[in-house]
Amino acid sequence: MNTPIKTRKRGAPAPKPANDNSNLRDRLNAARIGWREAVLGAIAWGAAMAISAQASMWLSTGAQTSHYWVLTALLFAGGALAWPFSLAAFRVVAFRKAREAAFAAAVLCLSLSTIIITATIYAIIYRNFYAQWHGDPFTKLWLLQLAFTSAAAFYQFAVLGLRLYLPLGLVFLLAAAWLLARGRNWTRRPARSRTPVLNRSRGR
Repeated sequence: MNTPIKTRKRGAPAPKPANDNSNLRDRLNAARIGWREAVLGAIAWGAAMAISAQASMWLSTGAQTSHYWVLTALLFAGGALAWPFSLAAFRVVAFRKAREAAFAAAVLCLSLSTIIITATIYAIIYRNFYAQWHGDPFTKLWLLQLAFTSAAAFYQFAVLGLRLYLPLGLVFLLAAAWLLARGRNWTRRPARSRTPVLNRSRGR
């Protein structure tokens, strides 16, 4: 019994070969960001995180802390440095996705990048403060002290630092994710050219 051969419908896209990497190339091309959106977005997102930290300190302690401006600068630096990475990651993940999926990707990329980079900056500052009591560099004792000090810094930021993002940080996160998902023109396929073909014979 002969198996019928399926024919491709007219106008349907041709199947891609198994080794085709065009989708990956398209995602990487979409991840490219201009210097304006990188710089201006970093300033805006860093300022939003700084305002979130100030609001949290005002609501929790009435801003009665000696580290008010240090924590403000920490969250500003973390947000500003995280913006370009989170924007590029968002464009890769949300490429040609529906608006709901793009919104979820924006929330994930922005929150993870901001928290990880801010916690890393805090861990570097924390470790540098205690470095004066550490052993000689690159010894076994020094490596153990580096590992435990860094782990303690990340734990401390997770317990005490994450509350600085509430409540305004969550509002800024949802607003930024909505704007990114709403203005994702870079995810659309380029329109096909409809330039009429000249010199066609009338009989066709």
